[in-house]
Amino acid sequence: MSLVSLKGVSLSFTGQPLLDAIDLVVHSGDRIGLLGRNGVGKSTLMQLIHGELTPQDGDVFCQKGITMAYLPQDVPVHITGSVFDVVARGLKETGQALAEYTALTATMKAGEPSHDQLQRLAMLQEIIDRGDGWTLDHTIRQTLSKLKLSADADFTTLSGGRKRQALLALALVSQPDLLLLDEPTNHLDLESIAWLEEFLASYPHALLFITHDRSLLARVANRIVELDRGHLYDWSCDYPTFLRRKEEILHGESRQWERLDKKLAQEEQWIRQGIKARRTRNEGRVRALERLRREKAERRARLGTVTMIAQEAERSGKLVAQVDNLTFGYDDTPLIADFSAIITRGDKIGILGPNGSGKTTLLHLLFGSLQPRSGTVRLGTRLEILYSDQLRQGIDDSKTVRDNVAQGNDVVTINGRTKHVIGYLKDFLFTPDRANTKASLLSGGERNRLLLAKLFTKPSNVLVMDEPTNDLDMETLELLESLLVNYPGTLLLVSHDRTFLNNVVTSLIVFEGQGRVQEYVGGYDDWLSQTAAARTVNPPAREPKAKQPLPKPPRTSNRPPRLTFNEKRELAALPSKIETLEEEKQAILARLEDPASMDPADPSSYVRLGERLASLDASLESLYERWVALSSIEGD
Repeated sequence: MSLVSLKGVSLSFTGQPLLDAIDLVVHSGDRIGLLGRNGVGKSTLMQLIHGELTPQDGDVFCQKGITMAYLPQDVPVHITGSVFDVVARGLKETGQALAEYTALTATMKAGEPSHDQLQRLAMLQEIIDRGDGWTLDHTIRQTLSKLKLSADADFTTLSGGRKRQALLALALVSQPDLLLLDEPTNHLDLESIAWLEEFLASYPHALLFITHDRSLLARVANRIVELDRGHLYDWSCDYPTFLRRKEEILHGESRQWERLDKKLAQEEQWIRQGIKARRTRNEGRVRALERLRREKAERRARLGTVTMIAQEAERSGKLVAQVDNLTFGYDDTPLIADFSAIITRGDKIGILGPNGSGKTTLLHLLFGSLQPRSGTVRLGTRLEILYSDQLRQGIDDSKTVRDNVAQGNDVVTINGRTKHVIGYLKDFLFTPDRANTKASLLSGGERNRLLLAKLFTKPSNVLVMDEPTNDLDMETLELLESLLVNYPGTLLLVSHDRTFLNNVVTSLIVFEGQGRVQEYVGGYDDWLSQTAAARTVNPPAREPKAKQPLPKPPRTSNRPPRLTFNEKRELAALPSKIETLEEEKQAILARLEDPASMDPADPSSYVRLGERLASLDASLESLYERWVALSSIEGD
């Protein structure tokens, strides 16, 4: 059955239309994933369907009597009350009665109830009984629990992300005929995302959702609709099939445009030379040329792709950080208990855990802005650390986009090359007009791109990213993946994006509750396969398969369980020995890369330096192996 139909709908705010005579039919049972680049009009389309906007042309038809619920990106203002009240009040008469009943009983506990209060309570209870409200009460509280929201929390005191979760709960428990969700996984942790995914996959009614979570799309969507350059394309397939078909279509479109441009170039040459030579006009051919020109001028080229290049600093030392028996918490709540790890150059580590478990706290402990209760963190040498926070606090809202990046200058320097700031921002899909816009006016996706553009103007060999994927469209997300995979330095990444983790990281640090933090080799799927309960996000604790720079030598039966006095002295001296050899190695590499520093009269000096470099590598390998072995014994 058709629930909603759009016929020839057009809408434009400035310039080219966001929606250009589009058609769409939503049927009962559809689970539609709505795709498109940031800013193409996906949220606008949802607002049209929900009735918050009116099209300039065309019509939106809704089946009589259908119900809709909409989760917007922006939280409406002037919402007050407890989280439970906000969710219940947004439902029908039964839910509203339930919200008032809950608030009234809480008030009555404070003193002797009046006669009017008792009468009102009886009337509310009758409405609740008639509408099966106690079942609704259970559903609301269960949904809030799954989303890790306190029913009694004051809505006005919540963060923006937590407010959106409360509104998501409202949308879900209302069980509408058509559920409209705009980025429902933003600000959710993995456990909540997994629950939401199961809920939506079995949702009995129609669903239209926007998301950058590719795992959610692959699991939930049975139909893909894409908004591109003002037009709507209905692929009528699941997400994996869409990816395959889309690649074929884009290839064909590119070939078609190449043929058109070649034909146009030939005709331009003819019009300039052929007519002049013959002094006659082939009017049909001239008209065809004019048509080709119009077609090229009117062609809405595919939106550009982000060009991301991270500026590289001098290589760090082999050791980035050594963590020994780290413990931290607030009051009596342990976040991290007795955690040890070794992070070496080139590691790409994902940090995983529920919201509030301590992931961001661990980053602050690693790099010195917080001090542990006990344990130590030892950082390596020559570290150039870049930090991207999840709240986008690196952006100054009072400045324009270009001034955020270039600090008032006209150029930026990337890996030794200067580039005009407008050209650099074009690589991140900012037009010249948008580059001069105040940062406070940017969308969520644009703010994320701005933060990346600003970060990558600075040299780094350690990149720390806290939830970088929020609000990014699919293509930008995949390009960021490619950059991070090829990033030559060390990466620490907090993310709830399962596909992103699978594609980027080589190991995971997982917060498993009650202060237990463990390291696992591989990405998200590898972690699931190594745990006893592969379908839960907080599995029972298992002995992790810890990642080490070199294999830990087996402990022989006659080896003492503690370091001897001489071994302790040896362990204490190893870091300085390693640093000395690392510095000598870097000096030799610098000489070999600079021919001017070599004596042309002594060609054998190249050979001697090469032999010394090989000797240093062998020595460093041996020292690191010894250091890892002794460190692991000391920590036992």
